[in-house]
Amino acid sequence: MNSVDDVLSGLDPEQRAVAEAVRGPVCVLAGAGTGKTRAITHRIAHAVRSGVVDASSVLAVTFTTRAAGELRQRLRALGAPGVQARTFHAAALRQLTYFWPRVIGGEAPSVIESKLPVLIEACRQIRKNPDRSELRDIAAEVEWAKVSQIGPEDYVAAAAKHHRTPPGSPEEVARLYDAYERVRRERHLVDFETILELTAAVMTEHQEVAAQIRQQYRYFVVDEFQDVNPLQKLLLDTWLGGRDDICVVGDPNQTIYSFTGASPRYLTNFAVEHPSAAVIKLVRDYRSTPQVVNLANLVIAKSKSPNRLELIAQRPDGPNPVFSDYDDEPAEAAGVARAIRKLLDKGVLSREIAVLFRVNSQSESYEEALSKAEIPYVLRGAERFFERPEVRQAVVLLRGAARSAAGEPLASEVHHILSGVGLTPNPPGGGKAREKWESLKALADLAEDMAAEGADLPAYVAELERRASEQHAPPVEGVTLASLHAAKGLEWDAVFLVGLTDGMLPIIYAETPEQIEEERRLLYVGVTRAREHLSLSWALARAPGGRKGRRPSRFLDGLTGRASTPPRVTTPAGERRKVAAPVSCRVCAKTLVAATEQKLGRCATCPAEYDEALLERLKSWRTATAKEAKIPPYVVFTDVTLQAIAERAPATEQELLSIAGIGRVKVDRYGEAVLALCRG
Repeated sequence: MNSVDDVLSGLDPEQRAVAEAVRGPVCVLAGAGTGKTRAITHRIAHAVRSGVVDASSVLAVTFTTRAAGELRQRLRALGAPGVQARTFHAAALRQLTYFWPRVIGGEAPSVIESKLPVLIEACRQIRKNPDRSELRDIAAEVEWAKVSQIGPEDYVAAAAKHHRTPPGSPEEVARLYDAYERVRRERHLVDFETILELTAAVMTEHQEVAAQIRQQYRYFVVDEFQDVNPLQKLLLDTWLGGRDDICVVGDPNQTIYSFTGASPRYLTNFAVEHPSAAVIKLVRDYRSTPQVVNLANLVIAKSKSPNRLELIAQRPDGPNPVFSDYDDEPAEAAGVARAIRKLLDKGVLSREIAVLFRVNSQSESYEEALSKAEIPYVLRGAERFFERPEVRQAVVLLRGAARSAAGEPLASEVHHILSGVGLTPNPPGGGKAREKWESLKALADLAEDMAAEGADLPAYVAELERRASEQHAPPVEGVTLASLHAAKGLEWDAVFLVGLTDGMLPIIYAETPEQIEEERRLLYVGVTRAREHLSLSWALARAPGGRKGRRPSRFLDGLTGRASTPPRVTTPAGERRKVAAPVSCRVCAKTLVAATEQKLGRCATCPAEYDEALLERLKSWRTATAKEAKIPPYVVFTDVTLQAIAERAPATEQELLSIAGIGRVKVDRYGEAVLALCRG
């Protein structure tokens, strides 16, 4: 680009307003598909090229290594190659490592990528033996507490206040958290949260360090600001040191990580914190067809948030979203596989198709259905591309060949090397072998693309190493299977949103109004991943032959053209509502008041006969079910509810529903299993 005006050309009016607002504070509220990355990179380039700021004084902060790499790549193309674009952790670690010898002394601590090894040692010390899935849940709780600036001594009270559902008792999690921190300090280790804490602490306690960092960085841009947590906000404020040359970008409609400690209030209250801030909204959606955009607007319109954005579609018309119900989950998976096959036959690439679900355990039936249909698929979030064994082995071989490159054509040389580790002319049928083949094929395809541009083997290997450092995997040919959380920030030509039943979306353990609203935003994120084709589906029963009692997600009310919940009975003005009849003890007939007694159907002091073996079977089933769903056991059923079931031994759904506290959602999800246990 030859001039400052070139940087601004091609931007829509709102994007241009962002690019021209070269001095902070600036808040950009950017809807899905509205070109926020384009707007902020052009803003930085415009500020640099017009002399407002030196490139080396800019720090652009984002949440993923890949996003930071994309920012750097775009800024290089715009003539601003010296800008630092990093994640919070990468920027903080760089500063902490630089200043450690001067202000602390000795060897800098080692960074741990995972909390699990340290937690395992902590468990040994306090003689606990949780399984690996519980350890992952405990690690998530420790991370939430640390980013929320909550110490082990305050965890129990904070968990109750924030409606956390810890994996075990809060007191036990607090003990493990305390032991984890003790082991970490003894081993001279830092996790990602500690990196941010220590960087902020060093700047606060050593003014000369703060002065040097603030002298270096004077101009801040923070992407995905709706996902900032209290610890990141603390570090950001420490970097700023009272200055306000900052531009933040985010979408309140896409706040879906509150459970990890992220808080949208920093975005929504930015203008309160900075009264002089320019607030610019990007609402022109260039990603999706009007039909997809209209559905996204309808989904979010029922949100209680006053900060929601309504998108305006810019693309030509496309097909209407398709709503489908199926008899059971296997039928739903098979139906989705058939629909995907039709899209493939029409020329849609498999890598441009995604199946998105609420929890990872839902993927199994879709893996099976796609394998039966001989459709390749890729599991997103399971393992990073460059960490796969076959990719690591291939890169080592390619790197070795590049040192003694003999001038052979790039594509043929790469194919020759990859054939030695499993790349064949035709793909294998499915499963792990197909996944390995797809990984190697992606490396070969990248070589062919670069060969067309005249690249040689050393240049190809250098590109692989750059992509690995930025976690920028080449596209793998296959339908993407991913959770809705893992899909954020991505897009496809065709998206299938599956398993959309009440109890799954919103998830059954979303109880507070805030948690329910976050589940609505999760559906919104799923809808806005689609460029053109969008399908939404649900199954009326879990297994073939089961009772078809499930209902579509309440978030689809009024959108599918069919009723998703029974008609609500309203009480005319001035007319009394019916009052529930009193519950009497089935042993002594005394009126029951306490909730626990009402659930049991008897006074706490009245004797009750029950099958102890049935109660043990119910508890074992609950433990296994909770572990599979990665939720605490009491979310399935509380101890009191299991006791009530064991005492009543219900034989029908109606009898199960008669137990206080067991509603339709619980019966739809767990009724078949519970009744089978009672019969057994």
